[in-house]
Amino acid sequence: MFSTNVGGIDRVLRVIVGLVLLSLVFVGPKTYWGLIGLIPLITAAIGSCPLYSIIGVSSCPTGK
Repeated sequence: MFSTNVGGIDRVLRVIVGLVLLSLVFVGPKTYWGLIGLIPLITAAIGSCPLYSIIGVSSCPTGK
């Protein structure tokens, strides 16, 4: 269904950014805008980014 287009370093960065944004729900301004952090967490978990597919980008290493 989804083609993998998110590489290792990209996944780690998405998890970090997602967790930081999600933490805004619990600490800091405590607003629901932090739920936007679910998007990078989900794309890191499935290994596919819909925006990357649209613009034709992939951060996965090429196979030999």
